[in-house]
Amino acid sequence: MSKQDGSNRLVSGPEVDDTTATILHVDLDAFFASASLLARPDLLGRPVVIGHDSSRSVVTAATYEARKYGVHSAMPMARALRLCPNAIILDPDFALYSRLSQQVMGILDETSPDVERLGIDEAFVGIAGLRRLAGGANRIGPTLRARIRAETGLVASIGAAGTKYVAKLASSRAKPDGMLVVPNEQVVDFLHPQPVSALWGVGPKQQDRLARYGLHTIADVAHTSEERLSSWFGEATGRHLADLAWGRDPRAIVERDHDKSFGHNHTFFRDVTDRAEQQGEILRLATGVGRRLRDAGVQARTVTLTVRFHDFRTITRSRTLPEATDVTRVIVETAWSLLEQLGELPPVRLLGVRASSVQPSADHGLLWDDSETWGSAERAMDAVHDRFGAATVVPASMLRRERKRDDTGPSGGD
Repeated sequence: MSKQDGSNRLVSGPEVDDTTATILHVDLDAFFASASLLARPDLLGRPVVIGHDSSRSVVTAATYEARKYGVHSAMPMARALRLCPNAIILDPDFALYSRLSQQVMGILDETSPDVERLGIDEAFVGIAGLRRLAGGANRIGPTLRARIRAETGLVASIGAAGTKYVAKLASSRAKPDGMLVVPNEQVVDFLHPQPVSALWGVGPKQQDRLARYGLHTIADVAHTSEERLSSWFGEATGRHLADLAWGRDPRAIVERDHDKSFGHNHTFFRDVTDRAEQQGEILRLATGVGRRLRDAGVQARTVTLTVRFHDFRTITRSRTLPEATDVTRVIVETAWSLLEQLGELPPVRLLGVRASSVQPSADHGLLWDDSETWGSAERAMDAVHDRFGAATVVPASMLRRERKRDDTGPSGGD
């Protein structure tokens, strides 16, 4: 939505009217990187990249000092090091991240009964009913930020507004280490000067398409009729763009069950060393996971790969995605990447793929995004499977061989 290096930071003072700012978006700044630096305070202020020191690895996170060079999450590590040759690489510590996330979410739960977790490092907090006892956003927000810093050592930025969309956008503009309150009467003035990339669901490809119609700022979109937007982009997208351009977002805070996970394991009849065969099994397992997510109407932000070796030693590797997904292709490619990061392996006895940190499917996916195209195709395949059977349409990679399997079935909760 905004630059991720803090160069366009915007914060508000305690004098701003917070009467209509009933929703907070709390977002931990550069969470994975900041958490890793708690154990390495000597690296504060240095360009640090979280990930594995391998040309085949990808960036998990980066400090703001590294982001100023153009480094960002999900970027190939080789490219990150070309952009920032003096970057310091630290291996991720997912156990630490999980523990710190639980601490922060516990603080939020103690502050308000209305908390909607968006992932490991961000959440919406409803404060409409807290004003009489705890004050408004100008009091609750700084108290939360101070408590998070004191109890965990982490820094949180907060956006406050009357809608989830504007609150989330405000927190991104307040980064790093800031708070921005946007009263209802200032929403239009806040939104309209910003680029179309600030609209929820608009990425680089979508910006190019909007630009072809002369739409470069949110004001350009707002002052284009909904009928014209619909004729250019389709009815649902046109309405979505028009609503966001005027700050309309009726969604309420919904408590989400992030303890759920959807997964499948497979135990081979013989130990497997062939990488292509391992990838083929991951494809099959992830296809089942994606289908179960879509059937449940949820999306997941974390993909976990489990590998058990011939000697029963078991390891897991996880990755938190930039956006929640139910797209099989994304799950497969993430699990494949996790497998590649492990390098050469001893004989494999079991493989497992699990999707967790689930949330209800977004009302509006990434507009015109490739993943949405794949998602539509996969939902069409789901319908064919429902009517004619699961073997009717399958990825070509799964047709290479038929072999007996011993699936352990779903892993995690439903």
